[in-house]
Amino acid sequence: MEQVPRDLVLGQVVDKVDWKPGLFSLFVKADIGSYQAGQFTKLALQEEDGHWLKRAYSMVSSFKSSGHELEFLVVTDPTGRLSPMLEALNVGDDLYVGQTVSGFMTADELPDYAKELWLLSTGTAVGAFLSLLREPEKLNHLDRIVLVHAVRYEGDLVYQDLIKSMAEHYGEKFAYVPIVSRESINGALQGRIPTLLLDGQLQQRVGLQVEPNRSFVYLCGNPNMIHDASDALKELGLTKHLRRKPGHFASENYW
Repeated sequence: MEQVPRDLVLGQVVDKVDWKPGLFSLFVKADIGSYQAGQFTKLALQEEDGHWLKRAYSMVSSFKSSGHELEFLVVTDPTGRLSPMLEALNVGDDLYVGQTVSGFMTADELPDYAKELWLLSTGTAVGAFLSLLREPEKLNHLDRIVLVHAVRYEGDLVYQDLIKSMAEHYGEKFAYVPIVSRESINGALQGRIPTLLLDGQLQQRVGLQVEPNRSFVYLCGNPNMIHDASDALKELGLTKHLRRKPGHFASENYW
């Protein structure tokens, strides 16, 4: 093995949950120091020819509740090189983790005016928001929290038991909205997040409007969704949030 890159630390898979073929969660013991809920780091493995493969993944875990046991939600890209190797891992296998965490999609970045938090995600990007929701003490000041998870098929709606327990903990301030685009599922909206924002179906489902003076929106996932949802939010009167110029929504592409 060639020398391990200096930005990586050795970890070990301590548990694995297979949600469906090609969609799984890895639990990795690795000493990367503390991190904020909602942040991400890199997972890395070395190919037989010595080349290192790295990719950023959000932690589903929170440091406060899980410490150095990190949790990642991963989907396998059949045309990719790293994700099939990650899927082949079993408990006890080694996995390298980035020592440095990144990302500004955290509770500390919420502007003071925000009383209603919308968390709009696609696919595995929901993991970052589940991490946020695992630290309720940082969200107590909010009046409402809306978690939206858009997927293609019902089987992609992972972490249902965790979301149910979160709903019980947060009570009436919390709403969960699943969106399935390629199946008609009882209890789920059908379509795309940007369209459901513009036609008002999403707001109607939770009985809440997206308003510039109260609402803050985090977008995470498919770049096409983020682009189109950003345009939709602008049509609704919201502006992009920047540290130098506070606004109403912020985003992180998931690839």
